[in-house]
Amino acid sequence: MKILIIDEMHNSIIPLLESEGFIVDYRPEIEREEIEQIIQGYDGLIIRSKTPMDKPLLSQATQLKFIGRAGAGIDKIDLEYLEERGIQLYNAPEGNRDAVAEHALGMLLALFNHIPRADRQVREKIWKRELNRGEELAGKTVGIFGFGNMGEAFAKRLQGFDVRILAYDKYRSGFGGRGIEEVSFEEIQQEADILSIHVPLTAETKNFFTLEVLEKFRKSFYLINTARGEVVSLDTLNRALDSGKLRGALLDVLEKEKLAQLDPALEQAFQKLAERPNVLFSPHVAGWTFQSYEKINKVLVSKVLTGIKNL
Repeated sequence: MKILIIDEMHNSIIPLLESEGFIVDYRPEIEREEIEQIIQGYDGLIIRSKTPMDKPLLSQATQLKFIGRAGAGIDKIDLEYLEERGIQLYNAPEGNRDAVAEHALGMLLALFNHIPRADRQVREKIWKRELNRGEELAGKTVGIFGFGNMGEAFAKRLQGFDVRILAYDKYRSGFGGRGIEEVSFEEIQQEADILSIHVPLTAETKNFFTLEVLEKFRKSFYLINTARGEVVSLDTLNRALDSGKLRGALLDVLEKEKLAQLDPALEQAFQKLAERPNVLFSPHVAGWTFQSYEKINKVLVSKVLTGIKNL
């Protein structure tokens, strides 16, 4: 079977596949136009998120049997067309779930203890202890919205911090226990001091967190988003921060991530967020560690091997 890889991967991916008898064409520099010209010659396609897997492209893949997504998100893939064609899809959220969980926790602790600001001040020989007095995580209630691979890994990291953990997942049940309370979203809205979002981007989750939804939280709270930026808009974040409903926001993902190409309204909203001391950003790297880069390959190849045995 011939496999085309169209995005940059950890270099372990080629020997992992070749050792199982696959013929691998590693083309991380390839652009969409050329993909469309050559894709009909491949049985498998391995991707990240550079090129949308839509019907116009996939219709050229006449012998394609599977797509492997090196990572978790599948929002840029036409799932209906894959099902129509009988093309299998494998992704690898198990490969970067630990990285995402650690990053979310790290951002929260950094904000609570003013670490970015304190570091900048000390470098400038500013020594202000009272200004940088921290907030403890212990004793707080953390709500987890989405209890798949990422949400469960985040809950595991929280369990040593003496917090109450509430978890909600519309499509999963029976996961409570071991210090995790399985609850409704309404209960999270009533109890949470912190909300961490761990859902994929779908038609259902896009712009799910409107200002109306956020205002229904009983307490002012902190929001962590390491999932997809489109689940909550920049404007909504600003309005909730202005009203005091949000005490802070920790954002690894944004509504639009090509920051040099923002339209005027988004540019204004982003700049307003960027000026806030209670907002921390990172550039969509929560799942992007040296270890996850390699683990994703191992998970993905294992799933491909299992899957093709059933083709």
